[in-house]
Amino acid sequence: MAWPDDAVEVGRVIDAWGVKGWIKVQPYSADPQALFSSRRWFLQPPDSPNPRAAAAGLRWPLLLRITQARDHGDVIVAAAREVPDRTAAEALKGARVHVPRSSFPTADPDEYYWVDLIGLEVVNRQGERLGTVADLMDTGAHAILRVVDEAGGKPAERLIPFVGAYVDEVDQGARRITVDWGLDY
Repeated sequence: MAWPDDAVEVGRVIDAWGVKGWIKVQPYSADPQALFSSRRWFLQPPDSPNPRAAAAGLRWPLLLRITQARDHGDVIVAAAREVPDRTAAEALKGARVHVPRSSFPTADPDEYYWVDLIGLEVVNRQGERLGTVADLMDTGAHAILRVVDEAGGKPAERLIPFVGAYVDEVDQGARRITVDWGLDY
């Protein structure tokens, strides 16, 4: 199995579902289309050991070929060729689910996947560097860029709303976001 160069972690197996080997996945996004758009899910081991995985002799990373996937409330339930029964599904509990970035649905103009924004340089209208996007947060109303500047010895953090009133341009080719934000904000 070749691990994709553009693999992105999109969820975590939280449990088995039913008796026929289905797994229950907690997606990291409110819109889990990346999980539905890919029929190949790549799994890495859980952060904390799963005794059932050790007992099953699983060799990480794993490739699951998804045969069915659907919404089930706040989670996704899925069946894979490699998971024949509930015991096998329970062995995957805690596994981190990755899909290739290339299989994500195409974003609309002026829409961005968070994974594509992390690491971009942020500058203001005056060309002053504010830092790089370290993370994003969802407030319900809109996303917020968490911009960290490590220059000058003391890390500075800025929280900039990711809305048109403050974000002038996202240039993914130049790996830069231009914002209406002062150094002293």
